[in-house]
Amino acid sequence: MPATSRPRITVRSQIPAATRIVVKVGSSSISGENAHQIETLVDALAEAHARGAEVVLVSSGAIATGIPYLKLDHRPTDLATQQAAAAVGQNALIYRYQESLDRYSIVAGQVLLTAGDLENPTPRANAQRAMDRLLELRILPIVNENDTVATHEIRFGDNDRLAALVARLIGADLLVLLSDVDAIYTKPPLEPGAEPIHHIAFGDPLDGVIFGEAGSGVGTGGAGTKVAAAQIATEAGTPVLMTSAALVSEALRGSDIGTWFAASETAL
Repeated sequence: MPATSRPRITVRSQIPAATRIVVKVGSSSISGENAHQIETLVDALAEAHARGAEVVLVSSGAIATGIPYLKLDHRPTDLATQQAAAAVGQNALIYRYQESLDRYSIVAGQVLLTAGDLENPTPRANAQRAMDRLLELRILPIVNENDTVATHEIRFGDNDRLAALVARLIGADLLVLLSDVDAIYTKPPLEPGAEPIHHIAFGDPLDGVIFGEAGSGVGTGGAGTKVAAAQIATEAGTPVLMTSAALVSEALRGSDIGTWFAASETAL
């Protein structure tokens, strides 16, 4: 659907009217002991898909999923082993998603991107065309960084940023960033006095907010990366909701949860 004919989403209650949605989930939410949350996530995506929304999932987790297959007990630190884990894990991860999506007769399409794909005009146009066609065909694209060929020098850095760039690429009405935490807090949520932030106006510098490190040994993102990603998306006119993976169904139904990042009224 052309961007000009799609509704502008400005508050949570309008989320059910969104027609093009990007949802990002982190490694720790769908791997290891949380692998069962794939079904919960798919339930929510399928519900949005059933009401006619075009849904794109940006999913981390390839390396984390591949670690057990390589008989490792921790995330590898060297690039070659990370690439090997990603090659094995991406295959297993997509299989798990498709197996769950089969319950709803939804077909997944795998899209692996590198930073160069979205920085250079020709591959960016190719990626946009492919994504648009997949959505027209009612396929659910599952996007991840192509960790098997990416190097430390040419990485997105984290999939929050990738999700924001994908949302900008396809002109999404909404970006949902899922985490282990239910909102952005004024300081790391386990610290005394931490308070959830309900709404963040466009351009708010968040003075006084303290961001902690990523909370899991398998992921690479944290609250700071989500705020940075939200800035990319909101500058392009896409509002962002950040909440926990466990609350994804409520998020896509427009419940009053998480942290809402308001979008610019004059998109870049």
